[in-house]
Amino acid sequence: MSQSQLPAGIRTDRDDGPTTHTDTEDVQDVLDALDDADCRTILEATRDATLTVGEISETCDLPQSTAYRKVDILADAGLLDESLRVRRSGKHVSEYDCAIDDVTLSVGADGVSLTVDHADTEPSATFANSLSTQTNVADD
Repeated sequence: MSQSQLPAGIRTDRDDGPTTHTDTEDVQDVLDALDDADCRTILEATRDATLTVGEISETCDLPQSTAYRKVDILADAGLLDESLRVRRSGKHVSEYDCAIDDVTLSVGADGVSLTVDHADTEPSATFANSLSTQTNVADD
């Protein structure tokens, strides 16, 4: 999802309860993302900090084009949350944080299922709150 589709300061909508995937393609998307060393590095980097793609690129020592590609893979798989960093200049930028606490793969009589336990997140800021608090506004 591009930043132009996101309201300022609002996280993408997601139920904070566990998500269970039973569709083979969805399960494979999550497993492929977790199998990728760069994706795992990004998840670790965004575990304790919300980062832009530029910051992810620098922190994880990845070319920016690779960072964008890996962030898209992780976000599409539901493993990264995207929000908008509001800047005084008006050039707002997407930022990402790790969306998961645990992933469980199960094989049973009904087939393969993958359950993703989502990380606890603070309530989303509203646009007004984003603009009124210095912590959500970057100087750029």
